[in-house]
Amino acid sequence: MESRLLILLIVIVGAVALAQLVRLYELASKMRKHGEHDIQDRDNFLNARLMLVFNAFQFGGLIWLMLKYGWTGRGPAASIEGESTDWLLNLNFAIILFVFFLTNFLLFFFAFKYVRKPGVKATFLVHNNRLELLWTSVPAVVLAVIIILGLQTWNEITAPSDKDALKVELYAQQFNWTARYAGTDNILGKTDYKLILGSNELGIVTAATLDSSIYAMRYADGGILDLQKLLNNRDTVLTDSTLKVLQTNLGRKERLLRLLNQMRATHNTKDDVHSWNDIIQKDTLYLCKNKPYEFTFRSKDVIHSAYFPHFRQQMNAVPGYGTRLKFTPIYTTKEMRVKKNLPTFNYVLMCNKICGGAHFGMKMMVVVLDEKEYNAWMRGKALKNFKATFLPSATATKEKADSTGSKLM
Repeated sequence: MESRLLILLIVIVGAVALAQLVRLYELASKMRKHGEHDIQDRDNFLNARLMLVFNAFQFGGLIWLMLKYGWTGRGPAASIEGESTDWLLNLNFAIILFVFFLTNFLLFFFAFKYVRKPGVKATFLVHNNRLELLWTSVPAVVLAVIIILGLQTWNEITAPSDKDALKVELYAQQFNWTARYAGTDNILGKTDYKLILGSNELGIVTAATLDSSIYAMRYADGGILDLQKLLNNRDTVLTDSTLKVLQTNLGRKERLLRLLNQMRATHNTKDDVHSWNDIIQKDTLYLCKNKPYEFTFRSKDVIHSAYFPHFRQQMNAVPGYGTRLKFTPIYTTKEMRVKKNLPTFNYVLMCNKICGGAHFGMKMMVVVLDEKEYNAWMRGKALKNFKATFLPSATATKEKADSTGSKLM
């Protein structure tokens, strides 16, 4: 308590002292017989010289930061595509720095050179067509070049990858990432949001997952059978609003069930092999050095943005819409640790869209291995590929339907 009173007293005394200094300055100005708005030539010339000093300090600080932290502070790009992105970004930085040094030098130098001098009047320039043309056309040409080069780089990154590119899907949901590798056949199994269950969180399409979803739609808690029983139970009194909600939910589930039955009837079980050898990986994304990758992105809930800062890649993950990008890692994690002289360094996949309250924690570690290490890891994961435990099969579903007398379609 005493320390707070002491601090308050110091603040009050400081404010009083400052007020007295201002009053003293006002009295001194009156004694010199000029007002506060009258600027003396001596002060003008001092400010003009200080302009040059500040300009030198500004340029020196910027140059020191670039020498200490690098050209842009990003470090080396860790992918082939990232190097081309860095080249374009470096071009932008070169243009920006040129304009920055030129315009700031002229700004402070002119403030020094054209300081007000006794007996010298300023020249008033009304208009100059050549200057107007110059500072309109030059930026337009520079921007056109940057935009054209940017579109070329973007098209290269998002263009279809080569046939030998390894296929990986990144599935985004609040607030984590799930990676799905295409397995030995390098073909990702098909997916559909209608098949998302606790045992099939990615909605992968196989005969078993279709049967599981059909079974869950009919018999799981809150499924069609439960809703029908609740609506047909005359001993239960329901309000009109509750009745309307239940009927709406029942109608939606019945429509969804018909769609699932249609999918099951037209499903080709030969395609299941592409899904069964897919590898699902959480927490850490493992990549192979010098191997091209094609990433596809899906989102379960809101818009997320897959951001690989060290590979210089970013792509939005949009609900109901698939996106993709590609890149080829060129440095293993161990090599990048040596380059950055940072033993604790790790690549990372981040979400670059504010997607909710826990957005800050939506990260996935990325580890780049050499080919030998990567192949060994992949062989170990191949034994634990997508073989989820599902609800009873179609046969069991039919048996239960027969035993309960359900007429569900």
